[in-house]
Amino acid sequence: MKKLLTLVLIMAISSMTFAQKSEVRDIEKALKDSNFGDAKSAVTTAEALIGSMDDKTKTKFYYLKAQALYAEGQGSDADIDEAIASLDQLKTLESEIGKMRYTQDANEMTSKMVNTFLTKANDAFTNKNYKTAAKGFEKVYRMSPKDTLYLYYAASSAVSEPDYDAALEYYIELKNIGYSGVKMNYMATNVETNVVETFGDKTSRDLSVKAKMHSDPKDEMSPSKTAEIVKNIALIYVSQGDNEKALGAMADARAENPDDIGLLLSEANVYLKMGNREKFRDLMEEATEKDPDNAELQYNLGVLAAEGGNGDAAIKYYEKAIEINPNYVDAYNNIAVVILGKEADIVEEMNGLGTSSADNKKYDELKEQRSQLYHDAIPYLEKALELRSNNIDAAKTLMNIYSVLGEMDKFNKMKEQIAEMESAAAGN
Repeated sequence: MKKLLTLVLIMAISSMTFAQKSEVRDIEKALKDSNFGDAKSAVTTAEALIGSMDDKTKTKFYYLKAQALYAEGQGSDADIDEAIASLDQLKTLESEIGKMRYTQDANEMTSKMVNTFLTKANDAFTNKNYKTAAKGFEKVYRMSPKDTLYLYYAASSAVSEPDYDAALEYYIELKNIGYSGVKMNYMATNVETNVVETFGDKTSRDLSVKAKMHSDPKDEMSPSKTAEIVKNIALIYVSQGDNEKALGAMADARAENPDDIGLLLSEANVYLKMGNREKFRDLMEEATEKDPDNAELQYNLGVLAAEGGNGDAAIKYYEKAIEINPNYVDAYNNIAVVILGKEADIVEEMNGLGTSSADNKKYDELKEQRSQLYHDAIPYLEKALELRSNNIDAAKTLMNIYSVLGEMDKFNKMKEQIAEMESAAAGN
């Protein structure tokens, strides 16, 4: 009886193996006819037997399953995710058993899928379909984890959607894997166009220079994106009302990089978003000490001083920004704004005067002060308009000032210039 049972068991195992292979062949047959619906159904049937499949059959099943679910790019997001996982299972299993029957095919399929996803993601981003772009870039990264740049693109796309929950997950993953985005850029100047171009690698650049198609080769390290990533994590937390996590994210980053001015500015920005202007100012001043030749920092401190009612301090900061960057248009604009901001108090005092001789004398003094404000503001407004020819706010302010001062030639000229600006804007 014992031998009979053994024989029956052997027969059952043989029968089961035949059934497994038959189900796998059903998937293969449906795929040959591009009948992905039937192939997917056959996958479901065969998957119920996977626990008893031998390794050889199992690797083939994983490969066919991936093809069935991917459906030449027509599968659903969930099916494609499962197809990617199936290819990973295939490659892991063949690596374990030391037989690479389908790994090369799987790699070729993976490469094809990556190119398809990348093309679709780029097209979606170009068309401002940021949600689709984010998912596409994420898929590229999942299939090629060494290409961490695509996870960064997924995060950026999610922010543009905006889908802050998804963006937060991507940014946290980027932070956890230590992504910085720093890489060496190999550049050279195109001899024909005189435009600096970036090459994919040093060898290609050097060959082009040797062929005299490019000149002036230079290697330049790209800036780190660490500060941007941590800042965005913190700002998303702030938008979700979780200020503790926001500050925690910044504290962790600054502890690791205490001299990183980008992180310092990011932390300042977080405090500003939280409404803590005092802390923001303190951090900005700390940043100016670390980077005294940064015009933007000086400008931002000027904005803070102006909003705090300290016009004189604001002008000093703006002037420092201009000293560093003589073409800082907004600094010129804002100096004029601070100067003209003093007009309201003068006008209020003028309106409160009576008709006595003393009041008339005071009125004339205040009128002269008001005119002097206009004269003080004019050079800054003219410079702002010179640097930005379509600066219609500066132009309109100048026109009104010329009118009050009775400088009608300048008034008429500015009026014509404004009309040209408005016509150009309407044409766009």
